[in-house]
Amino acid sequence: MSDLIWGGVDVAMKVPPHQYDATVSFYRDVVKLKEIEGNDISFELGPIRLWIDRVPTMSQAELWLEFLTPDFDRAAEHLEKADVPRCDLIETLPPDLRGGWILNPAGIVHLVRETGRD
Repeated sequence: MSDLIWGGVDVAMKVPPHQYDATVSFYRDVVKLKEIEGNDISFELGPIRLWIDRVPTMSQAELWLEFLTPDFDRAAEHLEKADVPRCDLIETLPPDLRGGWILNPAGIVHLVRETGRD
């Protein structure tokens, strides 16, 4: 594992409104995953937290993944040198979160966010 970038525990499933309720019901009522209390819908998926986000501008579901780094600026520079595209306009990050959005070669969105080693 790299000391600069490593996998996080959050996976976000971005779901269009017409599929949202059925998707939440699938994880809650059919698979019976434990729901994590909070303002947003998320479930325990083994060691991963699966977020289910309603996104009105989407026509089909997508999975978004997370990378963690101790130094976002250094990680961003490393990724830029490797020609990894940034896509920061895809979703606004909270002001207290240091990070950015990238795309892998298959077009999967990843959040790269600064944190201490957990």
